[in-house]
Amino acid sequence: MDLVKAEFEVLDERFARVNGDEWMQRLHTGCRWTEGPAYFPAGRYLVFSDIPNNRTLRWDETTGRVGVFRQPSDYANGHTVDRQGRLISCEQGPRRVTRTEHDGTVTVLASSYQGKKLNSPNDVVEHSDGSLWFTDPSYGIDSDYEGYRAESEIGACHVYRIDPRDGEVRIAADDFSRPNGLAFSADESLLYIADTRQDPSHLRVFFVGDKGTLTGGEIFATSDAGGFDGVRVDSEGNIWAAAHDGLHCFAPDGTRIGKLRMPEICSNFTFGGPRRNELFITASSSLYTLRVTVNGARYP
Repeated sequence: MDLVKAEFEVLDERFARVNGDEWMQRLHTGCRWTEGPAYFPAGRYLVFSDIPNNRTLRWDETTGRVGVFRQPSDYANGHTVDRQGRLISCEQGPRRVTRTEHDGTVTVLASSYQGKKLNSPNDVVEHSDGSLWFTDPSYGIDSDYEGYRAESEIGACHVYRIDPRDGEVRIAADDFSRPNGLAFSADESLLYIADTRQDPSHLRVFFVGDKGTLTGGEIFATSDAGGFDGVRVDSEGNIWAAAHDGLHCFAPDGTRIGKLRMPEICSNFTFGGPRRNELFITASSSLYTLRVTVNGARYP
């Protein structure tokens, strides 16, 4: 395990109270491109993707060891843990969203929209009503590096919602270039979605309706260091987004208040640990962690 100096950059006094360990721990390295960390509190382990190597890895908190969780992983990218403790995965190879059941079997939740194959599901979050929301850019079909080169059958990159009652896949937002990371506010009244391939890359914010509809969609924040990727919200209402130079932190009014700078290009992250105050960060070839003074948002 390597230690890397933690560099918190305060851009606004509201970020001054956000701090943490002096040193980040590099838990694992040697991957091609890490993504999609998801922490399982019951098992005290973290699952994350090494997409080009077509494998999902597992870091064990009790031993500190990293091993293969699934290989081949169908070029899995983003993951989340649902409220029943099951793994939800975006698989870029077969272009689908799946759920790994408690007995290890895999259930396909979404693979097409109106008879046309999805592009390559990228990231996913769960709403407290049981619906799953996922982004579907084309990265997995753009080349053979993170999936299988193919033409888009849908012809566009959308954000989708899987209905918890009938499993129907519906478009939630259809005006994105490359939708990527997404996260609900703590009260689930807002949904933040990154659009990576805009100039500049930006986060948009939507109002979430009672029936799973989205309105608004204004630009909430823009990146000053490459494309935005993974997104999370903390217990203070701050919005965190992964970018090329690290994690950017925004106040609820959209002001960039600080950064946690990283030594590699940052792709994604999650809050984990028993009190959700440990950041697990995937960046280029490595997985990092450090304990911070804020907690990940607890959803309804």
